[in-house]
Parts: sequence; structure tokens; C-alpha cells
Amino acid sequence: LIELAGKTFGLLGCGRIGIHTAEAAKGLGMHVIAYNRSQSQAAKDLGVEFVDLDGLFARSDVLALQMPLADFNKENIAKMKDGVIILNNSRGQMVVEQDLADALNSGKVAYAGLDVVSTEPIRADNPLLSAKNCIITPHMSWGSQGSRQRIMDTTAENVKAFLAGSPVNVVNR
Repeated sequence: LIELAGKTFGLLGCGRIGIHTAEAAKGLGMHVIAYNRSQSQAAKDLGVEFVDLDGLFARSDVLALQMPLADFNKENIAKMKDGVIILNNSRGQMVVEQDLADALNSGKVAYAGLDVVSTEPIRADNPLLSAKNCIITPHMSWGSQGSRQRIMDTTAENVKAFLAGSPVNVVNR
């Protein structure tokens, strides 16, 4: 087991989802750093420290990929601590999968947790399928029972409000 308290949690991207991820990491006692093109006040209020990209790679014990698209490859991985943990539930196309598989197999990256890959459904020849310490799940990290129940409850409330003539959660009025 790995003790996360006191470790540095890095966010490559700190938008709405990144801020919620930062809250979770803070709850585990982690110091949160982030690289993002803009520095939101909400993240700063949470105590997120914004750093440059090289600083993010050099300092993260755990790195979560939260940007819509970037090129995460062996050059980035080489700048990281030995034994880093990589999490990607953003876009599979962000990661050069052979580079991550090589880093996992060499031990440079200790673990990877992915719920996205470059091509879905995953191809049988994807190098991450045989990489050491790589967990790949379907693209549904959001899909806990509680999350799905909240979606169903919100949908039911939206329909009730619409039928009552007081629509809520309206998009594109």
C-alpha cells in the first residue's frame, strides 16, 4: 500500500473537473499543484499551487491528466520522479501509449490507472494491455452507484419542473 498523505498530487489541467479532483486529493492530505493555461480563483482558494509544466512533472508523486488534449510522451515521463503514478480519465489520445507502457515496464512509472485509451474499444495489440501495473477500466470513472442515482434524480426533477412550467437546468434558452 502507498501512503498518500504528504505526497504531491499534480494536475495537468485544473478546470472544473480538476478542481473537484484537487478537493479529493486535499481530502487525502496531499499537496496539490497544477499546470493550467489560466489560474482560477476557485483553485487558488482551495490551496492549489500553480506551477510551470516542468515543475509539475518534476514534483508530482501522482499525476492526473485532466486536459482535453495534450501530448504526454516519453520526454514528459523522463522529467518525472521515478515511481510516479499516472492517472488518465480525460482523453486516451493524450498519451503516447507505447511510451507509457515502456515506462511502466521499466519501473519509471510505478502504476497507471486509466479509464480511457486512444482507440475504444481497446485493440488487442494495445501495449498497455500487457504493461506491468496498469489498470484499465471502461470510460466510466464517474459511474459510481451514487453518481448514477444523482443523475436519475436530477433527470426526474427536471421533468417534473418542466411539466410544472418552471424548467430548471435549462441549456440554450
